[in-house]
Amino acid sequence: MIFERLTRAAFGIASVFLMLLAFGLIAFAAYEVVRELLAYSTNIGTTLLEAVGYTVIAIAVFDVGKYLLEEEAIRAREMRQAAEARRSLTKFISTIAIAVFLEGLVAVFEAGKEDVRMMIYPTLLLFTGVTLVIGLGIYQRLSATVENETSDPVSSKPARSRTAAVKPGKA
Repeated sequence: MIFERLTRAAFGIASVFLMLLAFGLIAFAAYEVVRELLAYSTNIGTTLLEAVGYTVIAIAVFDVGKYLLEEEAIRAREMRQAAEARRSLTKFISTIAIAVFLEGLVAVFEAGKEDVRMMIYPTLLLFTGVTLVIGLGIYQRLSATVENETSDPVSSKPARSRTAAVKPGKA
């Protein structure tokens, strides 16, 4: 009992800390943009892209903090439905993929301006983003298939298989 409360409190503190860090990232991004604007810098495009990247990462960090607060601190590990878990993971991985793509885009612009030989690193970063999206697609397909196969026939109709034979005259 006391261990459970201690664990919930630890998750609560960690989630609030993550949310504060997310706000800090957004504040830092805003500070950098304002600083570049006031300095009349020619580097404003890169700064704006980096600010977008910081904001997207902040959203992902905030989402993790919110998840910890809701699921671990408030609900105390209450079991969720598979579809809800899939949606939550999809949102999180999508946010991370966007951050990776943005960072790759910024790195492409920087490497293209400075040294074209350095393009391999942004290219690998972009391939990492593509791999994340492909992996997410595979996960979505497999988990949706499992959900359909294990759905309760009383509460919902099972999904019709794409390979099911259709009798002539009946569609």
